[in-house]
Amino acid sequence: MKTVLFVCTGNTCRSPMAEALFRHRIGDEMQWEACSAGTFAGAGFPASSNAVEAMRELGINIDGHRSQPITAELVQQADLIVTMTAGHRFELLQNFPKVGNRVFLIKSFGTSKVPADIPDPFGGSLNIYKKTRDEIDQALSDLILFIHDAAGKG
Repeated sequence: MKTVLFVCTGNTCRSPMAEALFRHRIGDEMQWEACSAGTFAGAGFPASSNAVEAMRELGINIDGHRSQPITAELVQQADLIVTMTAGHRFELLQNFPKVGNRVFLIKSFGTSKVPADIPDPFGGSLNIYKKTRDEIDQALSDLILFIHDAAGKG
């Protein structure tokens, strides 16, 4: 079983949505598990209410999510680390320079290969969270194709 670690700032919005969407999208077809953490996260906080509602709209329950800060153990266990912004990637590489070949910006897997950030919806309206959710979901399509292609070559 391989692990993908999704990283954002507080681990209450973007990365929990990415983790849950990834799990939902891959189902049992792939030998991958997902987790998430934040570069500036406290431990044990629930997902934001708008993130929970945006995911509920798709039939995905993230009520049980609890935030966790990024740790050396999480980074070492991850086969693939996917960040929401270039700033998160930079911070991870500063703190864990040996994992550079496993750290990618979420939007770097598409055919255009133009990395772009997913803005933080924290404090925004439900519509902003839905837009963020959909942006993450679209980027996950490219990530899942990347994983499929890599598995076919390995």
